[in-house]
Amino acid sequence: MTGISINGPLGPRYGEILSGPALLFLTDLHRNFDARRRDLIAARAERQKAFDAGETPDFLPETRMIRDGDWKVAPIPADLQDRRVEITGPVDRKMIVNALNSGAKVFMADFEDASSPTFANMVEGQLNLKDRWAGAIDFVEPSTGKAYKLSTKPAVLMVRPRGWHLPEAHVEIDGLPMSGSLFDFGLYVFHNARTQTAAGVTPAFYLPKIEDHLEARLWNDVFAFAEEALNVTPGTFKATVLIETLPAAFQMDEILYELRDHMAGLNCGRWDYIFSFIKRLGKNPKFLTPDRAVMGMGKAFLNAYSLLLIRTCHRRGAFAMGGMAAQIPVKNDPAANEAAFAKVRADKEREAGNGHDGTWVAHPDLVPVAMQVFDRLMRKPNQLDRLREDVKVTRYDLLEVHEGARTEAGLRENVRVGVQYIEAWLRGRGAVPLYNLMEDAATAEISRAQVWQWLHHRAKLDDGREVTPDLFRAVMTDEMAKVREAVGPKTYDAGRFADATKLFADMSLAAEFAEFLTLPAYELLG
Repeated sequence: MTGISINGPLGPRYGEILSGPALLFLTDLHRNFDARRRDLIAARAERQKAFDAGETPDFLPETRMIRDGDWKVAPIPADLQDRRVEITGPVDRKMIVNALNSGAKVFMADFEDASSPTFANMVEGQLNLKDRWAGAIDFVEPSTGKAYKLSTKPAVLMVRPRGWHLPEAHVEIDGLPMSGSLFDFGLYVFHNARTQTAAGVTPAFYLPKIEDHLEARLWNDVFAFAEEALNVTPGTFKATVLIETLPAAFQMDEILYELRDHMAGLNCGRWDYIFSFIKRLGKNPKFLTPDRAVMGMGKAFLNAYSLLLIRTCHRRGAFAMGGMAAQIPVKNDPAANEAAFAKVRADKEREAGNGHDGTWVAHPDLVPVAMQVFDRLMRKPNQLDRLREDVKVTRYDLLEVHEGARTEAGLRENVRVGVQYIEAWLRGRGAVPLYNLMEDAATAEISRAQVWQWLHHRAKLDDGREVTPDLFRAVMTDEMAKVREAVGPKTYDAGRFADATKLFADMSLAAEFAEFLTLPAYELLG
């Protein structure tokens, strides 16, 4: 086909996904929207210059009429009315079947932070989702002989494409790498939207990493274009936007407004939000953060933005989704397992009590834990009637830094977890169990962002020492020696630890903060 080339390795059945008509549809998406996408990414860099010079985010004066206006989003379909527990994970076949069978109301199939974007992962994920809607997702695992079969009442499926900043370098159109967002979204709707709508099922999406309402407007235009091209009724596609960047928290009304015909809600993407807070304000010493372990959702900027999200969504008739519980079962230690589950219950009680309409978990064993809390505290499908008009959140509240110490233990945790996650990601795994938590790319981003911030400001630890390059290098050397011993020298040396260690160190010690770790890491995937 003229103008399009595929330079990724092709596997069995790839032609079903990368068919001629599908590639033509991707080409149309690219030619209509990629220039705008690139302009919006460039605008992020311009805004960052102002933040680096000392400015801080604020509510936009030019959109005050939208914030003050009396409007609501379009009605939300019946199959998205009850989302009290959602499970998320990568798009491999076993994960999809297990998550759809988990008892959660929704499964978010994640092409973004929980998936390493190898070409095989991305295309095979599309094949798996196509098989789901074709009734052909059941399979037998060759290594174990275990059969996986979809239940009669699976969870509602939602899909998270990659963010606007991420490329799909294995597909080039007119000499440019395709947007990962348009690749993931375009293939999914091309192959499945008409099947879903014919069955009375809503094609629904989670949209990540949005920074402002103009980026939301671009998504709305992409939705409208795809609906028309696929002969789908306008407004059929529905989106939940992750509010996981600091600038977006000041434009929640505007984001809802831009996507009002396609809107299902907003979500508190808590881990990426911490990363964004550090990234956008990292050069300003007023916003020096403590250990990430002490930055809980019940205090400071995290509490303020989650309450504002609930108030804003419910005022507009949209759902306000809570954040992730990343805990996983602690095997062979009942006391530690119960302590972990108690943290989950407390977190979900806070969310349900505040007015959230649902929450996220990362492991099937957490579904009943979260479900029990929401069933007890939210006896209706949602809490749209809780308007939370008592909530008054100011610009100051959204910028309030958490109190707490910076410790050597916190520095070590950032290094230890960050490097191990990157190493697994480089081997093609995006959801990685580490120290009884299911980690995704957001964890690595927080880890390296906080290390960079502490180094940039020579932050003082609670024992009085400054975080210097020498201290960082000593900690990294020591932590990697411990990891090598823990996983075994043979496994360590055969893995991607050398690449992961170098990348983490280079990005932490860089003079300027890099926007995303996943961009240079993507170049190492091969």
